[in-house]
This record gives sequence, structure tokens and C-alpha cells, in this order.
Amino acid sequence: MRLKNLIENRYSVRAYMPQPVEAEKVNYILDCARLAPSACNYQPWVFYVVTDEDAIEKIQESYNREWFKSAPMHIIVCKDSEQSWKRKSTDNKDFGDVDAAIAAEHICLAAAETGLGTCWVCNFDPHILRKALDIPAHLEAIAIFPLGYIDEEKSICPNKNRKELNEITKWI
Repeated sequence: MRLKNLIENRYSVRAYMPQPVEAEKVNYILDCARLAPSACNYQPWVFYVVTDEDAIEKIQESYNREWFKSAPMHIIVCKDSEQSWKRKSTDNKDFGDVDAAIAAEHICLAAAETGLGTCWVCNFDPHILRKALDIPAHLEAIAIFPLGYIDEEKSICPNKNRKELNEITKWI
């Protein structure tokens, strides 16, 4: 499938089959994330792969939605602020969030390519998640990705309303 077709067909999945995801697919997805570009190639990310049922229950407390519980596993993308590049101008901007977001999008696209569904979840309680996974202070959870086979009977692919290219592009 061409990249644009993959992007057009991917959507935020909110219904998963209970079947486990094969390790080969998970490793492929993580390898795609690992290959993401980052500022100065610092690669300031850590991926928590959660398959243990007790751990899944704990992280679900950080985002208590019924559909979230249907995923057989979750990937949490974290930024490592000790590893991230900071712009040396007057603002000292930390690009770790940007780098982690690029890797996270690689996870979304690689999952879609392998026939799996994800949903980018940012509306979680970071304190509950940190405690549940014992995330060290120098790491910050950026997003949670429930991951699994799509339950086609329950899943709804929403109409993707996107702005037209001429609405968001400035040619100079």
C-alpha cells in the first residue's frame, strides 16, 4: 500500500479483539519507531510495552474508558529529558516532545501497515501512569497507544474531515 493510502485508511480505533498480538508484529512496529528521525539524532525516547494483565489494569486507571480496556496491549511512548536536544538560542526549547511524537506516529503507521489498530491517547493522568509503571523522573509519558486487532463489528471509522491544502499552505 502506498503511504498516502495507508494514512487515509488509518483511523483512531476504539474497539479491539481480545486476541494477543504476535511478537513479530510488535517488534516490527517498535523497530519502525526506533528508526524515526530526531533532533541531532539523539533518539530521546523509551517505549513501554505493556502486556501483563495486572499492569494493563493499573494503566487503565490513568484513562478510564471502557473501549480502552478492550485492547490486549498498550505501548507508552516516553520522552527522555536527559537525552533530548535543547535549542541553544534564547528559549532553550526541549525537542524531546517533538522527537517522541515523530516516533509515536511511526507506531501508528506501522500498526496500520500490519493490520492492527491504535488510538493516540493523550488525555491520561500522568501521575497515575507514572506510578503504575514506575516511570523514572527523567522520563515523561507523551502518549499511550492501545494496540490490537480491530473489532470490525464494533469499530466505527469516522469521517475524517481535513482542511484543504490551500487552507493550510503558505507559498512564499
